[in-house]
Amino acid sequence: MKAEIKYNVDRLLNEVVKDWLQWLKDERRYSEHTVDAYARDLSQFFAFFEQPQSIGSLSKMQITDFRRYISSRHCQLITKSALSRKLSSIRNFFHWLNRRGIVQNSAISILSSPKKDKVLPRALDVPQAKGLIEEAPNFERENWQRLRDIAIFTLLYGCGLRISEAVNTNIGDFDNQDFLRIKGKGKKERIVPILPVVITAINTYLDACPYSHNLGDPIFLGARGERINPRIIERQMEKIRNYMGLPPNLTPHSLRHSFATHLLANGTDLRSIQELLGHSSLSTTQRYTEVEISQLQKEYNQAKLLE
Repeated sequence: MKAEIKYNVDRLLNEVVKDWLQWLKDERRYSEHTVDAYARDLSQFFAFFEQPQSIGSLSKMQITDFRRYISSRHCQLITKSALSRKLSSIRNFFHWLNRRGIVQNSAISILSSPKKDKVLPRALDVPQAKGLIEEAPNFERENWQRLRDIAIFTLLYGCGLRISEAVNTNIGDFDNQDFLRIKGKGKKERIVPILPVVITAINTYLDACPYSHNLGDPIFLGARGERINPRIIERQMEKIRNYMGLPPNLTPHSLRHSFATHLLANGTDLRSIQELLGHSSLSTTQRYTEVEISQLQKEYNQAKLLE
C-alpha cells in the first residue's frame, strides 16, 4: 500500500486537493500512476512554502511565487522534462480551482514551461539492423517462434511500423501482398508498401506456425496461440541487444527510427517518409534530418581520426 501523501495545507484545502485528485481519476480517467505523480508534485509545491497554505493564500500568489518554486527545483538539477511535468501538475490544479470558482488566480498561466532538451531518435546503422534480424532466431526454443521473431523484426525495419502496429496486424491486412493496411495512432489508417523480403519472412513463419490463421485472426501469436504481447518482443530485443553489445536504450521502436533514417540517407523525401510513418505533422518527421546530420558528423570525425 502506498504511503499517504501529506500536504502543507489547512484542513479545508486538504479536502479540496482530495476532490481534485478524485476528479483526475473519475473524470479525466488518469491512471493511478499519473494521479499519484500529480499528487506528489502538488505536495512538493506546498512544502516549498514555510507556512501551511490555504484557499486564501493561493488566491494571493503572484507570478514571482511560482517562479521561485520552479527555480528551486531547477537548482536541484532535475531534468527539464520532469520540471515541465511538475509545472503542468500545478497548472492543472489551479485551472481546476478557477473553473470551480474556488480560487481565482491566473498568475501561473503567465509562466511558460521550460523548453525540453531535444532528444534525437536512436537509429541503428544498416549492418547493425541486419545483424539484429539475423540474431533474432537464436533466443527461442521452438522453430516457429524463431521464425515469428525474424518476421516481426523484419516487418518493423522493412515497413517502419510501431511495435503496437506490428503485433495488431491480422490475416487479411495485406493487399495482394504488395501493401499493408495499418491502423496507427488515433485509429488513422495508412497504406504501407511491403517489400518481398518482409512477405517471405511472414509467410515462412505462417507456414510453420502450429495454430490456425483464418481471415481476421492475429498474424503474430504467443506460445499459447493468443495475439503476442509487445513485451515479449521487447524482451527479445533486450537479449539480442546485450548479446550484440548494442546501446541499452535500443528498443523495437529503434527499428522504426532506423527505417526512416536509412530512407532519408538514400534520398527519400520527407513528405514520403511522413506518409510511410503515419506522422500527422511534418515537424515530427523532420527530426530524422538531424539524425542523419548527426551521423554524418560522427563519420566525418572518425575519418579525421584515421588521417
